[in-house]
Amino acid sequence: MSMETKRPTPQGGHRAAPGAGYEQSDAHIADLLKFGFWMAVVIAVTLFAMKWTFNYMERTQTVSVPAGPFTRPRELPPSPRLQAEPHQELKDYCEAEVKEMNSYGWINQRLHVVRIPIDRAMDLVLQNGLPVRAAGPTGAAAVEVLPATVAGGAELEGPCAYLSSPAADGEPSEPSAEK
Repeated sequence: MSMETKRPTPQGGHRAAPGAGYEQSDAHIADLLKFGFWMAVVIAVTLFAMKWTFNYMERTQTVSVPAGPFTRPRELPPSPRLQAEPHQELKDYCEAEVKEMNSYGWINQRLHVVRIPIDRAMDLVLQNGLPVRAAGPTGAAAVEVLPATVAGGAELEGPCAYLSSPAADGEPSEPSAEK
């Protein structure tokens, strides 16, 4: 079924030729002008209604400062968050670890547990020796555990090893970007 305009002829019949693949008459200018006029009326009424609404809302607004996206304080996203400067944060972490390893301090003051520098702890172990058990080890403690013999370098010494490993010129080496 084709959709074509069939205009009545003055005699009351239809003027479309059977099998024609196009419209036989032109568009009516009067109908198009009516449509355009009413579309313009709808747009004008909408614009005036919007203007009146905005003016009414502006008059009845009680808050002097309009709410914006930055009126609330910034909320941090839940953990884990991305690191902005991971290399600097690792360097700060390693410096704090070295400082803690080489200083005195309380671990638990109530139980009188202290932290001493690692060099001092090694000297005390050399002077006093390690504690010895009265009887020989039994069970799982009787199994001899050999030290780990894994080939590798500073990357196996922990996250701070690359910061403290000496380079050829005596400065701490930084990780290379080349792979």
